[in-house]
Amino acid sequence: MTTATRDGEEAIRPYVGLRPYDRSEHALFFGREREARDIATIWQATGLTVLFGASGVGKTSLLHAGVLPRVEPERADVLPIARVSPRGITSLRPRVTGNPYVLALLSAWAPERPLPALAGMTVSEFLAERPERLDRYGDPVPVLVAVDQAEELFGGPLDREEERHGLLRQLAAAVEDHDGLHLLLSLREEYLASVLPHERPLGRGSRARFQLPPLTRAAALDATTRPLGGTGRSFAPGAAERLVDDLRTVPISNDEGQTTTLTLNTVEPVQLQVVCSALWESLPSGLREISVEHVNLHVNVDRFLTGFCDRMLARVSAESGVTSSEIRSWLRRTFVTEHGTRNTVYEGLHETAGMPNAVAKALEDSHILRGEHRLGIRWYELQHDRLIGSVRQARHPAAYLGDARLALARHNWETARGLAEEAVRASGSGETWVSAEALLILGEVATAEGEAETALGRFEEAAGMFATLQRFNGVASALTGEGRLWLSQGHHDRAVERLRAALSWVPNDLPAHLALGQALWHLGQPRAALALLNGAVALADEPPAEALALRGEILADLGKAAEALRDLDLVRRHQRPGTIAARALALALERRFDAARQEILDALADESDSGPVLVRAARVHALLGGAATSEGLASRALGAVTPGLPPHLRKQAEELLRRTA
Repeated sequence: MTTATRDGEEAIRPYVGLRPYDRSEHALFFGREREARDIATIWQATGLTVLFGASGVGKTSLLHAGVLPRVEPERADVLPIARVSPRGITSLRPRVTGNPYVLALLSAWAPERPLPALAGMTVSEFLAERPERLDRYGDPVPVLVAVDQAEELFGGPLDREEERHGLLRQLAAAVEDHDGLHLLLSLREEYLASVLPHERPLGRGSRARFQLPPLTRAAALDATTRPLGGTGRSFAPGAAERLVDDLRTVPISNDEGQTTTLTLNTVEPVQLQVVCSALWESLPSGLREISVEHVNLHVNVDRFLTGFCDRMLARVSAESGVTSSEIRSWLRRTFVTEHGTRNTVYEGLHETAGMPNAVAKALEDSHILRGEHRLGIRWYELQHDRLIGSVRQARHPAAYLGDARLALARHNWETARGLAEEAVRASGSGETWVSAEALLILGEVATAEGEAETALGRFEEAAGMFATLQRFNGVASALTGEGRLWLSQGHHDRAVERLRAALSWVPNDLPAHLALGQALWHLGQPRAALALLNGAVALADEPPAEALALRGEILADLGKAAEALRDLDLVRRHQRPGTIAARALALALERRFDAARQEILDALADESDSGPVLVRAARVHALLGGAATSEGLASRALGAVTPGLPPHLRKQAEELLRRTA
């Protein structure tokens, strides 16, 4: 593998990092010579070879860079190493018919052939089409077939179970039809039990298993030092040993800050590659010998592994939509005990300890978690003790606070609470601004969960902290939170008091404008509310849907149909029953009766017990000429409590009843 240097020359890059080695990098692949030689021999001599080991132990690299180069072309016919994941096949448009697992296998063996040409072909038929190769004595050479990540054959969606079994049956038939076919399955060790029922038909009685363990200390030293052979650089005596031993040494801290050190006998290959790649990138140009001092100065195993962990969490976050702060917090709470050791949890039907199963699976694929089957259940734990420190490494408090606000926006109250508390923990010294921001979030969570007294205390404490810090925006936010709390409790006069106080701190605070408009509307002051909402819309670069919706409702109630429709048409994707009823009223006032009739039916179907919805429906039916229906709806509106009528709408309902009487 090469990389461009600053002056344009090509220089060897000896470490591959997180990705597996490929066959062309055989000259850089060290530490697995015995395993590669043994597997190459067993594969050529055995019907079925099962290579198994933990995730991240280097099975893919071993096959490509270790085993394949040791198979002599004149003594065996080796097909390309395949994967049988159906995802690439099923996502194609137009769709190609046929078993996607079989198609994935055949297309890996014949990538130059169009996929439709392989559809409907069996494994045995494909192999029969290939010309038979003979050795120098005229005898057929064995055909070597390997399936990497073969756990995809034994686990996955239930709706594809028959397709997976279909490929297994085809492989067994191919072994029966072709005497010289030798199959190798490489999979995670927790899937080994799933292979057992298939070993006899896939190997025709000739089978072997090979477990791939982590690297020994000696093998890890080879994998560290020998790739430097063609780079012009080398490790000074003791330098590589220092690096490897650092990886074998795991500090464990409990919740009380007590630290113990554990020395392991082995090294995880993925961690070794992460650290060696980071070390290589840190070397200054012109350096020829990597000394112990250089390793001490530039190699920080925990920092490198934390960077690796951060990158993996960011990738899983981007794929899943779950923030990296949520994932990190979940990992710390779920997989690290109070004693600072690894914990195991089982996979539920849809979630693993509160996190979607898809996220746990993605973390396993990223070498953060290790999964295994026990007693018919899948269990997860951290991939390695060394990741405990990386998982517990706190992010900047602002990152936790930002993700907590995202959780608030998604109404994920428990996650928002946990991330706000993580922010306080991450601040270490308990910085006041972090605590104040966290209290704001905790107040919003308590409000949403109906814990009014707790919420009020959070907001009051946050306001005091922000005032001390002279952060006026924070004070306004805390007071606005209080105002919304009183609004949700039906105490509209108290809400107005707190929201006006918020605007005294920050006159142009948009959330305070909007909340005060809502409070004034509930108090029966629609024109004053309208003025506040006009201000809220004017302040925003993009008018908030909530402000447009309430302004549209007020305008409809005031009989300003055209202006109401202007706002309500802009928020049709965010409609609630009150907004739909207001639009129906505006349409009826514009004499668009057919549209008004349909809209009011939709509003009543969604929320027939709301006072504002019922009184607007009564007005619509009055305009449609349905006096009796209007009278019934107005009467129901006066008795509604969820929500009840504000004073100005109560007057409208009473007026409708007087007219019909």
